[in-house]
Amino acid sequence: MTAKFPNVQAIIFDAYGTLFDVGAAVASCSDIPPAQRAMLAALWRDKQLQYTWLRALQKRHADFGQVTAEALDYALEVTGLASPPLRQRLLALYQTLDAYRDVAATLEALRARGLITGILSNGTPGMLRAAVEHAGISHLLDHVLSVEEVGVFKPAPEVYQLAVDRLGLPALDIGFVSANGWDAYAASAFGFQVIWCNRTAQPAERLPGTPHHMIQSLAELSALTFN
Repeated sequence: MTAKFPNVQAIIFDAYGTLFDVGAAVASCSDIPPAQRAMLAALWRDKQLQYTWLRALQKRHADFGQVTAEALDYALEVTGLASPPLRQRLLALYQTLDAYRDVAATLEALRARGLITGILSNGTPGMLRAAVEHAGISHLLDHVLSVEEVGVFKPAPEVYQLAVDRLGLPALDIGFVSANGWDAYAASAFGFQVIWCNRTAQPAERLPGTPHHMIQSLAELSALTFN
């Protein structure tokens, strides 16, 4: 049976891990041994997210660029790869992460159905602009929203409220897509109609909220019924 999302007028996407491959920067560094490469990518991402959550709890916000750099410094030290040239290269690569292959076609299909499209992300406006332009999808997005407008990271409710305020739509009329389970659950608890793009078949989170539907690739959005 086709999943239905009544009254949805907009589809808003998380950026990192959902539209853009967060592992692409490290993966492109073929001069790093494979085992260290995998460890570095995983640790960088884990620390990046942990630092956003901890800063939100402490009410000590710093933008996502700073958090990303600090998480990388930690990961490079742990893996024994710390060097200024590698650090600089990885941070530059993070500005232009590869988009997943199904992103452009998915956005085109949603817009063809009359849906508003956008991004709601921890990324800074500059980081998001660079990623969107690199992917060539600027013309397929009606909104690119950064947490910098509210000064706190996801999953703070203020972030999800930003989409409600900027789109002028009630939460239930907004479909939200994220590949991050914690984000999908938090957005559901907030009141969005949520689709969890669970690419790696992760188990259900033990958190408030329940995503309305689960897919394994963004291409599956075309089979869903909106409105």
